[in-house]
Amino acid sequence: MAAIRHTERLLLDPNQAIVTMRDDQDQASVFLPASMLRETRRQRGLPPGAVPPVCVLDPDGDIVRFLRATGSRQSPVWACYHSEMWVAELDSAPIGVVGCAVGAPYAVLVAEQCFASGCQLLVSITSAGQIAHDLPPQGYILIDRALRGEGTSHCYLPAAATVDADPALIERVSTGLAARNVELRQGTTWTTDAPYRETASALDHARASGALAVEMEAAALYALGRSKSLPIVCLAHVTNQMGQIDGDFDKGHNAGAREAIRIIDAIAEAVLPIL
Repeated sequence: MAAIRHTERLLLDPNQAIVTMRDDQDQASVFLPASMLRETRRQRGLPPGAVPPVCVLDPDGDIVRFLRATGSRQSPVWACYHSEMWVAELDSAPIGVVGCAVGAPYAVLVAEQCFASGCQLLVSITSAGQIAHDLPPQGYILIDRALRGEGTSHCYLPAAATVDADPALIERVSTGLAARNVELRQGTTWTTDAPYRETASALDHARASGALAVEMEAAALYALGRSKSLPIVCLAHVTNQMGQIDGDFDKGHNAGAREAIRIIDAIAEAVLPIL
């Protein structure tokens, strides 16, 4: 309540900025994902059941469009008001993919509901804009740290400039990807809530802070993972230079979906045995 009272006090002064940081991260939430799932099932007459052990957030929707075109089925038990889940069988495990979960608030909403529905491992593969000058075109980044340029992470962890992924999990993933000859870069990204406010000064600051690319979900997802000890792996597919060149945002064959699925399969194979 201290954080709420502090904000209310500031609202009385129209010349004072509203404080958005919170200090109640150790308190339980009143509203829980299980409650939302329960009511969705009741209202829509959905059967009980668990989602696949590996759930995937696909912010651009390209993996979902590929799966639909190649005969995958929609999950009959996914009880989310705002999305659909598409199920595919990989060599390592079944996966459930939610498309267009773009932006920190929505990605975390979906992630919370995935884990409440039986998910054991969450993987996010998002498009990203290039910040570091030496990144190869259409390369992937295994994100091990994110600069917190969004608001959702602050609802889960106290204020800090960055949030780190679980280092043991990242090491396991890195080893598994190398074993499957998946070439990528490991490092930091900048998570923003406002892609059309990526100013030159903001990009310079992110670059100076070690960011390789800019995306919209990783800091919030890693804050969720660290606060609740949930296995979450975030990758960035560096697809663009913020529209600064003609032919930007090209992901390659099948909009990169086949390669993304190969990466997901390798991660699942490496991580599921230790969960």
